[in-house]
Amino acid sequence: MNLCIITARGGSKRIPKKNIKEFLGKPIIAYSIEAALKANIFEEVMVSTDSNEIAEVALKYGAKIPFMRSDKTSNDYAGTADVLREVLLNYEEKGMIFDTICCIYPTAPFVTESKLRRAYDILISNHADSVTPVVQYSYPPQRAFILQNGNLVYQYPEFRNARSQDLEPIYHDCGQFYFYNTDVFLGKKKGSGKNLPIVMPEEEVQDIDNYSDWNLAEIKYKKFILEK
Repeated sequence: MNLCIITARGGSKRIPKKNIKEFLGKPIIAYSIEAALKANIFEEVMVSTDSNEIAEVALKYGAKIPFMRSDKTSNDYAGTADVLREVLLNYEEKGMIFDTICCIYPTAPFVTESKLRRAYDILISNHADSVTPVVQYSYPPQRAFILQNGNLVYQYPEFRNARSQDLEPIYHDCGQFYFYNTDVFLGKKKGSGKNLPIVMPEEEVQDIDNYSDWNLAEIKYKKFILEK
């Protein structure tokens, strides 16, 4: 059995009610829910939240709210892993055990059903521990500057004369979703050491931490998703 967990805590400070703010016509969390449901690979698509308002929106778009998030995992210091463990424990108490889990963030409109199916196929076919969407840095971090006594200096001076095309590509997490083998995630069995990527194009990746990010995400979504 496969479980999708959409983590949607209330109380966003930089963008009030961010997880249910309208994004091009519907609450942004709806994109994550709809992608998970359309993927047809999950027996359960649920939202973990401490907010009744978010829960109401999630139910409207087809997700389940079998229980509310605890106070312990609703504060500013709880990490995503803490939330996932709490959800899995609650399901275990209900007699429901899942082979894989997928965590989707609620502000990830670029997640699609095809990307989820592709990531799941990578996880299963390779007997992997996890799959993470990543994107290549648009500029080589090896050519980064740092400040020393007010002066710009290369952080990695050995690469100062290297051509960009000769430098090894470096990637970062897209911040969209993650797939895990549940037993490996919970430490119930030893992992294979395979933590595999699904590489995303830069035009389909956008962190949404402030209003400027939000506007950029809408521009990208209209250009690269709706126009496909």
